[in-house]
Amino acid sequence: MIQFSPENILLIGSILIFTAILISRAGFKFGIPVLLLFIVVGMTFGVDGLGLEFNNFHIAQFIGTIALCVILYCGGLETKFDTIKPVLKEGIVLSTVGVFLTALFTGGFIYLLTRIGHLSEGMSIVMCFLLAAAMSSTDSASVFNILRNARMKLKENLQPVLELESGSNDPMAYVITVVLIQCARQLFEPSSEIVIDYPRMIGNALLTFIMQLGIGTIMGVGLGRAFSWGLGKLSLNGASLYAILVLSIGFFIYSITGLVNGNGFLAIYLAGVIIGNKPMACKREVLRFSDTVTWLMQMGMFLTLGLLVNPKEMLSVAPVALLIGVFMTFIGRPLAVFISLLPFRRLSFKAKAFVSWVGLKGATPIIFAIFTVVAGIPGSEQIFNIVFFITLVSMLIQGMSIPAVAKRLNLALPQEKTPETFGIEIPEEAGKLMDHRLTDSDLAAGDTLKEISLPDGARVVMIKRDGELIVPDGSVRLKVGDKLLMIMGNQFDESE
Repeated sequence: MIQFSPENILLIGSILIFTAILISRAGFKFGIPVLLLFIVVGMTFGVDGLGLEFNNFHIAQFIGTIALCVILYCGGLETKFDTIKPVLKEGIVLSTVGVFLTALFTGGFIYLLTRIGHLSEGMSIVMCFLLAAAMSSTDSASVFNILRNARMKLKENLQPVLELESGSNDPMAYVITVVLIQCARQLFEPSSEIVIDYPRMIGNALLTFIMQLGIGTIMGVGLGRAFSWGLGKLSLNGASLYAILVLSIGFFIYSITGLVNGNGFLAIYLAGVIIGNKPMACKREVLRFSDTVTWLMQMGMFLTLGLLVNPKEMLSVAPVALLIGVFMTFIGRPLAVFISLLPFRRLSFKAKAFVSWVGLKGATPIIFAIFTVVAGIPGSEQIFNIVFFITLVSMLIQGMSIPAVAKRLNLALPQEKTPETFGIEIPEEAGKLMDHRLTDSDLAAGDTLKEISLPDGARVVMIKRDGELIVPDGSVRLKVGDKLLMIMGNQFDESE
């Protein structure tokens, strides 16, 4: 078997990343979730594949936690408050009540399976709900990746609903998982002479739940506002320093929130939303850097998880995992979604059905399952293998079918044309870039910029003709086929 060592870790890591990036091209071409391919690459190189031995759950938990921090934080930075504001209530309800109900319904079904002998001994009622809690959230990395790579545009404002839910529901699932791990540790205490104080255990669990969400919210909002104010006042030499500083702020917020017993995942997501919606220097470069780091974290996390799993052990739980996965996909998640969205009648039945289907699993449930293994709870290896199998099936079936289901439910809209910007970038607050190819009718009144008709508030930034760029001025003679790059902004109206 291949062993990790200081001498070969960089070589192995580079080969894994190189292979994952190359194979991702097949994912884009055939509609296969790219993150699923990353896991498959890890499994191919793993102990049952090419023989790369990696079984350290503590390291996997560390890598997964760091990656999840970056994914949630950067997802928050890129979330536009104007976009999510109209669907804020729906997103919050789905990410809290929806997650809780999904765990409740699925945990009850798993408990039923233990009673009829489909699960091995050791799966107490707490362990049943712990398994369900680990899978109760929608994975943000998978949803962001699929929706954006598919370039989907959805009716009924569904895209911001789905992105807000997937970006904000991990904290709720994490809190439920942590609370149930705390309960399981007390129940599986080695000393059989200890009498368990159930009222106290439940009270401690509720206290942990309230503190995690309450402190996480306060720290995320408070520190997010403080740092966004500071970034607005700060002046640094170079965009790279801003990007690194913004990322380090996220790690600081996560860590300090954890030290005061709050939910760090919730805090960094909220802080990311607040910071990302405030003006800051070099914002475009910061977001581009965050996108790059997010891809690196996703790749590293999914490759690590692929290396960690033992396919033979995972296949041994395949039948029961498939039963749980089918229940969650077709009964548990839809019930939770429809109950959660009962007050929101503006969403149609088809829209709610689509939200139910996009309950995509990814790395987050696997990381939460790793927490149970690291905690040393009996039966946690079985939880890990079940969660891993369900995640693979979810990414394969649900992930690949999301665009088709949207079209089937008549929720997909035609994509807006992405303008060709000729490599030119402008600050977001300056306006919006758009392009236009000139026709005979455009030049009917004349062939200069002053004579052609432009949209209100538009100014030509650049002209592209036969692959060459021309700086616009009043003397340039325009031709049919010229492509104009224009900037749209209200400030132009005010100046005229």
